[in-house]
Amino acid sequence: MTPSSRRKQIIVGVTGASGAAYAHRLVECLCQSDVDVHLIITPFGSRLLRDELGISKPTAENLLKNPSARLTIYAYRDVGSKLGSGSFLTDGMIICPCSSNSLASVATGLAGNLLDRAAAVTLKENRRLVIVPREMPMSRIDLQNSLRLSEAGAIICPASPGFYLLPQSISDLVDFVVGKLLDLVGVPHELNTRWEGFLDDAKQPKNESLER
Repeated sequence: MTPSSRRKQIIVGVTGASGAAYAHRLVECLCQSDVDVHLIITPFGSRLLRDELGISKPTAENLLKNPSARLTIYAYRDVGSKLGSGSFLTDGMIICPCSSNSLASVATGLAGNLLDRAAAVTLKENRRLVIVPREMPMSRIDLQNSLRLSEAGAIICPASPGFYLLPQSISDLVDFVVGKLLDLVGVPHELNTRWEGFLDDAKQPKNESLER
């Protein structure tokens, strides 16, 4: 298989920050987009999936409606995995959601587990690393760690859904964030995330306080 014809290889890390719905939808959309997904879940990430989505055991069968051969789940402690080597070609990594603890570990270059090691490899190989913090508010330490990662080449993409598309459900908000993440790793999608302006002024929401 030539480099131009091979499927995209994306690593997804799931940590213990609230936001399991983002991670679940991201994995689902990547697999539906003919992407090979390499999933690393921290122990608190597993607890997150259980507490917020009722997924007691994160397997391909439990994460996807249609289990996909494109999804591979790796042991969190297996730093000897191929994901820990720069010789394994990937097209980027997304940590979603990213806890303050994982943010700090990646920012300081620690590699005591596969998630941190894979992130370090992604940076050193100059590949795209997308960090999705969901903590609010962020402490000065979190902001400094985010800046350090940004200066190292990572993209800090907070889970901050936009409201200009007039979302009608939580799923709409989740899809907005996931669509942005897919854009950042170059994966085409049909999620409703594009701003094209209001086609009809009558549909534009009114803000009486501003009109005054």
